[in-house]
Amino acid sequence: MLPALSRISRRRALQGSAALAVVCGLLLWWLLPMGDSSPSGRLTFSTGVKSGVYQRYGDLLRDALAHDLPKVSIDLRTSEGSQQNLARVASGEADFTIATADAVAKYRRDGRPGADRLRGCARLYDDYVQLIVPQGSPVETPADLRGKRVGVGQEGSGVRLIADRVLTAAGLDARRDIDPVSAGLDTMPGRLERGEVDAFFWSGGLPTAAVQHLSERFPVRLVPVGDKLISRVHATGDATRYYHSAVIPSDAYPRMGARAPVQTVAVANLLVTTDRADPELTERFTRTVIRSRDRIGREVHPAQLVDLRTAIYTDPLPLHEGARRYYSSVKP
Repeated sequence: MLPALSRISRRRALQGSAALAVVCGLLLWWLLPMGDSSPSGRLTFSTGVKSGVYQRYGDLLRDALAHDLPKVSIDLRTSEGSQQNLARVASGEADFTIATADAVAKYRRDGRPGADRLRGCARLYDDYVQLIVPQGSPVETPADLRGKRVGVGQEGSGVRLIADRVLTAAGLDARRDIDPVSAGLDTMPGRLERGEVDAFFWSGGLPTAAVQHLSERFPVRLVPVGDKLISRVHATGDATRYYHSAVIPSDAYPRMGARAPVQTVAVANLLVTTDRADPELTERFTRTVIRSRDRIGREVHPAQLVDLRTAIYTDPLPLHEGARRYYSSVKP
């Protein structure tokens, strides 16, 4: 009897071990369901000028993505701004980027290559138009820029788009009525400080570090843009419907010593990809953008304004399927 019982016990023990192994395997599969399917490879994120918000945001986002997508290597590539970013993504030179809604609308309206393939992942934060002049400048409105040397942004930037529209709304021709200087935020503050330009336009989140640093070493101020001009700006083209009136708080740049908020124009930034982007990768990318808001926002203040409730509104772009999956998964 004892040998028989021993054989039965051994058989039951083996069966129990096998069952336990199956249960453990199922638990491991349940706890780590995407271990083998985690996206891998290399992607390119097109940012902006070296000292701009896009580039700093990209630096910090890459760190967050390295944690959430450890098998994906992310290359950051500087650019002139929104217009060049869109061309890169549409052509496949880059996989993700940031661009202003008005630049996206113009790209689509002009029927540029790959425009129909562009997709939105998230509405991020607003860019504020900033017209900076020396503290003692006689320029009080954009119309006063007539005959002045004005930094209008690089050819491929969103700054160039909105600077041209603000000047047109002010009754000025950017090619004839001012001396336009095509350069970005990486050189404009220094040029203003050295007296090589009389003013420059910038469109970015608040505060923009390069503008803040300029104000700390050289007396400058912001010229009001918008309010009365906004209706005229809207009249300059369909894409301008994405502009809205806004104010720059008086304490946005403390060293400027503004006594009151400054009226201006703002436009939303969008996280952009194409329909070529893998849905699972895009879902995870979008998740990281939303979840890393507070961490990135501690260093890039505009990122604090990324909001799950509004991120889904990527007009004028349709939402990418992967991003749609993410927003559906976090619905209350």
